[in-house]
Amino acid sequence: MKYLAIDYGQKRTGVAVTDDGGRMAFPRATLVMKTRDAFFAELLALVDRERPHAIVVGLPLSLNNEETLTTRQVRNFTARLKRRCALPIYYMEEALSSNEAEERLREAVVPVSKRKHILDQQAAALILESFLRLPEEKRQPV
Repeated sequence: MKYLAIDYGQKRTGVAVTDDGGRMAFPRATLVMKTRDAFFAELLALVDRERPHAIVVGLPLSLNNEETLTTRQVRNFTARLKRRCALPIYYMEEALSSNEAEERLREAVVPVSKRKHILDQQAAALILESFLRLPEEKRQPV
């Protein structure tokens, strides 16, 4: 199964995809929020091109495992996505995925000037890697 992961943000949203077998995650794109309609048009066009079987959305929780304003924003985004897309959608709790992505980019000696553009898609790839490690019986669609 092929999956597409989303690291949603108010300004930038990272997207990653798996190979067709659903074994490896690859950073794919960073979408910049201009207007909600333009954002969803771009996202859904990407979904159409990639042809995933399901979508994984990173769900940020506080370090105490509690919901935050950002968690509610992600849930609202997911509800809007569900109205526009018939694919199954899964949440994957993300714990500091952007921090880990930044560290990986630094270790890979990616120039600072390029990190901002690829940070969100790298974070989406980390979310997708976590999801792929999750046993299938623990994967519950939204």
